[in-house]
Amino acid sequence: MRGHAPDQPHCHDHGHRHDHAHSAQRPHSLDHDAAPVRSHGRAACCAGAASVAPPAPVPDTGAPQARFRIDQMDCPTEERLIRDQLERRPGVDALYFNLLKRELTVVFDKRASVSDVNRQSEAAAETLRKLGMTPVPLSDDAPGAAPPPPSGKGDVARLAAGGMLAAASEAAVWSGVPEHSPWIGAIVVAAILACGLPTLKKGWIALRHFTLNIHFLMSLAVIGAMFIGQWPEAAMVIVLFALSEKLEAASLTRARRAVEALMRLAPDQASVERPDGSWADVPAASLAVGSRVRARPGERIAIDGIIEQGNSALNQASITGESVPVDKSVGDEVYAGSINESGLIVYRTSVAPGDTTLARIVRIVETAQQQRSPTQRFVDKFSRVYTPVVVLCALLVALVPPLAFGLAWSPWIYKALVMLVIACPCALVISTPVTVVSGLTAAARAGILIKGGAFLESGRLIRAVALDKTGTLTRGEPRLTDVVPLGEPSRDAVLTLAAALDAQTTHPIARAVVEGHAQSGLGPLPSVTDFEALAGRGVKGRVGQTLYYLGNHRLIESLGVCNATVEAELTRLEAQARTAIVLASETQALAVLAVADTLREESREAIARLAKMGVRTVMLTGDNRATAQVIGEQAGVTDVHAEMLPEDKWQAVSSLRKQYDHVGMVGDGINDAPALAAADVGFAMGVTGTDSALETADVTLMDDDLRKLPAFLALSRRSATVLKQNIAVALAIKAVFFGLAVVGMASLWMAVFADVGASLLVIANGMRLLRTKVV
Repeated sequence: MRGHAPDQPHCHDHGHRHDHAHSAQRPHSLDHDAAPVRSHGRAACCAGAASVAPPAPVPDTGAPQARFRIDQMDCPTEERLIRDQLERRPGVDALYFNLLKRELTVVFDKRASVSDVNRQSEAAAETLRKLGMTPVPLSDDAPGAAPPPPSGKGDVARLAAGGMLAAASEAAVWSGVPEHSPWIGAIVVAAILACGLPTLKKGWIALRHFTLNIHFLMSLAVIGAMFIGQWPEAAMVIVLFALSEKLEAASLTRARRAVEALMRLAPDQASVERPDGSWADVPAASLAVGSRVRARPGERIAIDGIIEQGNSALNQASITGESVPVDKSVGDEVYAGSINESGLIVYRTSVAPGDTTLARIVRIVETAQQQRSPTQRFVDKFSRVYTPVVVLCALLVALVPPLAFGLAWSPWIYKALVMLVIACPCALVISTPVTVVSGLTAAARAGILIKGGAFLESGRLIRAVALDKTGTLTRGEPRLTDVVPLGEPSRDAVLTLAAALDAQTTHPIARAVVEGHAQSGLGPLPSVTDFEALAGRGVKGRVGQTLYYLGNHRLIESLGVCNATVEAELTRLEAQARTAIVLASETQALAVLAVADTLREESREAIARLAKMGVRTVMLTGDNRATAQVIGEQAGVTDVHAEMLPEDKWQAVSSLRKQYDHVGMVGDGINDAPALAAADVGFAMGVTGTDSALETADVTLMDDDLRKLPAFLALSRRSATVLKQNIAVALAIKAVFFGLAVVGMASLWMAVFADVGASLLVIANGMRLLRTKVV
């Protein structure tokens, strides 16, 4: 709560906040900090959680679209092949890939007719089929219409058979059978037919479309090895490559399932009240807004809603990251996926099944992984140059020694084939998206929603953080902080009397007094008669036979009961940025009570952790300087800037960017939106945050716990370390085998094995982030 400016005299403007606004507020309609308090109830506490609205995976521009599920689309190799073929087609405006869900969205020209769209959609599907893929159309009203991918048991059997045949050919050669024996040739051909046909087919497709991808390189290596008589090695290369694709697909599926597991937290069935009052289990996807749903102890909440009956403790760690169950009662919001720990509750649904907070979290993660991070963009550009350069080097190795120096063709062609295998950029390309998706998923599990890999990466660069005060560092609502008896009645007695009077009004300060009484466990309030609100001064009412007054300094002065003791207490409390009110009878002042917008318990710890990380903290608030200074000192922030309009906050963040290069901004109000947009990374409070703050911010802290801010920075730094490790490992392994190939010490199967190992290493290293304890 705002206190008075230090130079304001008590006796003329000390007001009970039931009756007038802050004396030191800034007069600006958008200044959230200048508002008296954030309102209580569902309107305040639900606004953020219900408004965690991620950007749509595909911008809704009104243009016609076609969606396909493509089970063969696992990695950037397929994405690039599809992009190269479809982007050039007339009528195609944009392509959106979701590798996690294996979905492709084709956006057509907005001016196209329905018949043109149908024709272009079929043409796009035909193009995909020509690329060796099986596109399954998806409709907007049935997002899960595509069948699940095949089990792959047949692939495993063929891979096992091919592996045994390849091993048999190697064993036969080692035992003395000539490599050119028809028996060896037959075994090798059988091995290639068992597990190599998909690779050769994709290699042929890449050749036809002039694409230098891994399938073309592997196909060339296998055919080249057979051409120079290295038959057993050709079989081993194709088997090892098929094995690598299987292992990579399995590893990526784990990352994909980590995200899908978030959605599965919500139950498929819900117990719904029928019109006749009976209860029936129905699919959760069929629930209409306004349905009454029952959740028994141990069950998960099926859909977001408001409790209408009962109370319980709910474990909502999957939504907000809170490790401790939260007590919920009538009027509180519940989130889909939360676990009802104890009592039976009945809640009324407030959103459609596809619009729950949990569904929006999943959409944020899915959308975020589609946005390429700076490292991913660099790796993609690098791989586009790297692969042709290595292929050119391999071609020179194969041609120059025989043509220029008359050396034998076979050894140099073999060295060139090894280099072709090394040219595969799979480990390099796949290292970034797996790491980014793992980091985004780990953050989402902890209640930190990041809208893109770019923000996950740039978090490590932040050297200063600007923070709003009200609703960010503080709770944004007044709480009773002091009850000072001035005479004979005890603290409990005067608090009970004050609460009885304030229970007759709904002002936030009055609610703070009533809630303070309730938390003290002092029992029921006495009845009040002859209640009257005294405009500009306070309230009065009779309890028993005595008439009591509760109000501001002017009210106490008018009653003639103001004295030096009252003045001293008012001065002391206002110096601490608290709002003081006085309880009095007709003959004497009985007590001074104070309320304040208190610092969140976790704010001080969060600021201390930021300081240890070398991050400077600056508080930006529209509140008066005295109040801001007190809160700033309590929180431990480095600098305090008070009495700021929204444009002042924006300018402050812009100045910090010039000084520190990378700056974060944390806020929750409409007035914070310009500053959030100006920061390199904007953070919104997910529960108390306004829609504008949540939409502008790049990261949402779901349970308003500021400790998640340093946790995000730590995760960002760890993600950057893992990305560097992955790129270094992939390039180092390729450099080593490139050198070994040039001196003739690397074989084809060794090169494939190294490529497989590098891919699996970077995938496993990236997925370590899934096990990160974020908070």
